[in-house]
Parts: sequence; C-alpha cells; structure tokens
Amino acid sequence: MTSPVTAPLERLRALWLELYEGAHEVELEALVADLERFKAEHTLSPLPAEWYKDVVVYSLYVDHFGGSFEGVSERLDYLQGLGVSCLWLLPILESPMKDAGFDISDYSRVRADLSRSSDAQAAFDAFVAEAKSRGMSILFDIALNHSSEEHPWFQAARSGPDSPYREHYIWSDTPEHYREARIIFKGMMDSNWTRLGEQYYFHRFFDIQPDLNYRNPQVLAAMTLMLIGWLARGVDGVRADAIPYLWKEEGSNCENLPKTHTIVKIFRAAMDHARPGSILLAEANQPPLEVAKYFGDGDECLAAYHFPLMPRLYEALARADREPVVRVLGTDFTPSIPPNCQWFTFLRCHDELTLEMVSPEERRFLFEHYAREALWDFREGEGISARLADLMDNDPRRIALMNSVLLTLAGTPILYYGDELGRGNDRAYYDAQVAATGYADSRYLVRGPLDWRAAERDLADAGSLAAQVFYPLQRMILQRRNTLAFSRGRLEFLDLSDQRVLAYARIFGVQRVIVLANLSSEEVRFAAPAELGALPDSDLLERPLEHADGEMRLEPYGFHWLAA
Repeated sequence: MTSPVTAPLERLRALWLELYEGAHEVELEALVADLERFKAEHTLSPLPAEWYKDVVVYSLYVDHFGGSFEGVSERLDYLQGLGVSCLWLLPILESPMKDAGFDISDYSRVRADLSRSSDAQAAFDAFVAEAKSRGMSILFDIALNHSSEEHPWFQAARSGPDSPYREHYIWSDTPEHYREARIIFKGMMDSNWTRLGEQYYFHRFFDIQPDLNYRNPQVLAAMTLMLIGWLARGVDGVRADAIPYLWKEEGSNCENLPKTHTIVKIFRAAMDHARPGSILLAEANQPPLEVAKYFGDGDECLAAYHFPLMPRLYEALARADREPVVRVLGTDFTPSIPPNCQWFTFLRCHDELTLEMVSPEERRFLFEHYAREALWDFREGEGISARLADLMDNDPRRIALMNSVLLTLAGTPILYYGDELGRGNDRAYYDAQVAATGYADSRYLVRGPLDWRAAERDLADAGSLAAQVFYPLQRMILQRRNTLAFSRGRLEFLDLSDQRVLAYARIFGVQRVIVLANLSSEEVRFAAPAELGALPDSDLLERPLEHADGEMRLEPYGFHWLAA
C-alpha cells in the first residue's frame, strides 16, 4: 500500500502501474515529465496545514450571486462581514448549461458569460487575487466522471469507431452491459445507455453527460494535468463531483470500485507534487462507511461530505428527539477517519435535502413532514428540493437553531448562498429553466439570482426574516472562528435525560465548550450538566442563560454555547 509520506511522483508511478496492470508505461512517463515541467515553471507555496478544518464555507453560483466574477468581487465586503472564509464556486467551467454547469464542454476555461468583459479568464484571475488578499480560500467544482456532449472529445468521438477520441468514452453495440448500475436520475432517465448511430454510449446522469473512459490512459493523464493547472491559477481545492462512478466493471454496480480509489490517489499524488495542502473534496452520496474509504490512509481526499447527517438533523427536529443525530454520528455509522482529514457538513446542499441515506420508514416520515408541495419532489421521493427557510416554515427560531447545530456539531460547515437571508424557493426561475432545458428538474427551485436591492432593504429592517436570520448567524460564525474546539475538537454527546435536548461537548486541549439545543416547540427544564460547574449568566453568543438552583431552562428551539 502506498503512503502519503512517499514522494508524490513515486507514489503516482506505483499507482499508475497498479491501475493499468503494468501497461501504458509510455503514457506514464509522458505524464511524469509534464508534472515535473509544471513544478519547474510554477512556484506554488504549500498551503497551511489542515486549513480546511478551520474555515466556514460559503457555496455560491457566480451568476446567481453576483452576476459575474466582477460582481462577486464587489460583494466580498458582504461575505467578509458575514464571516465566511472559504468560497465554494459552484460550476464555473465552460458549459452549454443543460445541467447547471455540471455538463462541462471545456475543462480549461471558465464560462464567458461570467464576466462583464470580453476576457472571462482574466476576470476569474482578478477575482481570485482579490479574494486571496482578504484571506479567503477558493474551492470549485469539476465533474470528473463525465463531460458535456458538446465537449470536443465527444464531438470527435461521434464520428464513429475510427475517431482517435472514440475511446475517451464508453461505447457498446448493446445496452445490456453494466446492468447492475442503478439509474441515478430516476424519473428523468430510463436508462444509462443512449443510442447514437450504430452504438450506444454510457452515462450515469443525463444523456447529455457521457461518462469518461478511465480505462484509456490518455483520459486519466489529461484530467490529472487539468487539475493541477487550476492550482496554478489560485484554486486551493476541487470538489470532485461524482467520483464514486469513475471506474466501471461488468458484474458490479459500477460504484466505489477499488480502481476508482486508485484513480483518486493518482489525482491526489499529482496535487501533492504541484501544491502540498491543496485538497480534493469527495462528492460521494454514499453511507459514511463507504465515503470514509475516499480518505484512504490520508492519501486520497482530504475532505468529504457527510450526506447522511443532513436528513438526520431534520428528522431530529421534526421528532423533537436527539436520537437520529446521536445515531448517525456514532461509531457504528460514522467511522473514525485519518487525523489529517475532515468531514464537510451542510443543512442542505445545492441540490436538495437528500433522503437517499435513510431507511424507507425515515424517508416516508421526512417526505411527509417536509415536502409540502408536490413540485419539491426530487427523484421520486429520494430528495426534497426546498431551501432552508421553506423547510423551516420561515421560522427564524428554527433556522437559527439549525445553523447553531451546523456550526458546532462536527466537521467544516457549508452555507448555501441566500440561506443566510432567509431566501425561499424561486418558482419563476424553475419555470424559465424547464422551458430552456427541457428537464423538469425540481432543483431549479433552489437556484436562481439574488435580489440584492431587496436583500439590502430587508437587512435594514430588524423585523424582516432576512435580518432575523442574518445577524444571529453572523455572530455565531464569528464565535466559531474564535473557538478551535468547534473546528478541531473531538465530539462527546451528553445525555441530559430529556430526548428533546441535543447536548454535546467539543473539546480541544484545555478548551471545552458545551452546546445545548432544544429540538422542541416547548420550553424544556433540566438539570444543568455536571460538566459545566458554576453556571454563567450568559453564553459565548452573549445570550442570557436562565437557570436557578442547578436547573436550566431552554425556550422553544432555544440553544446555548457554554464555556466549560
């Protein structure tokens, strides 16, 4: 087994020979020479150790948030004021935009429409430089499993079996291969194969997104060089979209195969060579026991999403019961991970509140409780396309409670653009996108442009939902950034003998913070945790603490962060 302490190119050589079973050495040596040339031409300083543990991430679409890179640059004061320290740019690469930019037609260029000028590449570079000058890190999305059908590789491959790019994709005379591979976009796609001419091509997502063929070493080499090219332009990490599907084998479900992990290790070795500390963030909507494998021995992805935590937070709130959260973060469900790795968490991702990683009973309960409109149904009951404010019935108490748990519970928190303003679903944008793309994709509801004029007006009105969500969140983010126990500390659940109270300690060295959260709509009284000792009059958020004679009181959906 390779080790992350081995010289990166030495690791890469061994992994390549393992993947291709000793073949394709010519392509390997060409790749190594290109990587060495890159290192000679670019002096990239290593990133601070484990920087990705301490940031608060803000996820945004450039066009919907600011209209352009220049527009986002103009809103950096706002983002700094909110307190976020890492920007995750949802798809920005060249694309026909039939799947919100996850259908990439050119991996080396950002979309021309994301700049006010005629030079979007220069606009991107200027934006990155400005964000970096403010101490902000940059992550962005790359769909590594598939391209757009409009990518030049696929356009050339369409001409037939004699095309030099034919083997950049997966073709078959019959759609009967890989029968065990599930259809991911149920209700939108009927098959993973689409006929083109005399053959069929394979796709795990929409038919406009043909899967790349990593059995072809030219594909792996090109994608590896593409990744490190973005490091030279200031990107600190890449959200590796759809990585569980990279390698396909007959007789398998084509997910999480051993050679997929070998490919990810190759990407990581190349990035370690180019810029140590840059990260791959695993986008793998799988159980944590499976996702944790993408950390490897600390030599694959340095970060990964904890998808199953998200629905359990909503279940706990709906049931007024801590048990779903305690269970999902228990060692039987969430394994220990290498010390240099980190879970990334969210209240809802840019797609939906996913219900894939729950039991059928939990799925029915959550869908019935939260999917208040038929249009919110994503993938036939496997997800709910609704923004945080809609899911919380526009109740600022519940929104604040959920944000408190997100920022203190475990891992690196991700905020989705507009949620800090109480933004709701956008039906007008949904209708426009369905008309433009032909796909009745409910995820369009949770996208769409921010109305900054309305946002600024609402933030000036203390009684507005935007103000009641934004300012408490701002204070929480500031306190989190000043409290290393939240980003690097271990997690210990506390049992206060009342299931309505989610209580836990975050411990880092001598620093210890206890978080209390009332998941119910009723006032809760309970004995103060023994770990607190003398009870303070207020918490770290400067919220008054009500207690008497060793008994504490939490108002409906109330919460506290207490130094112990």
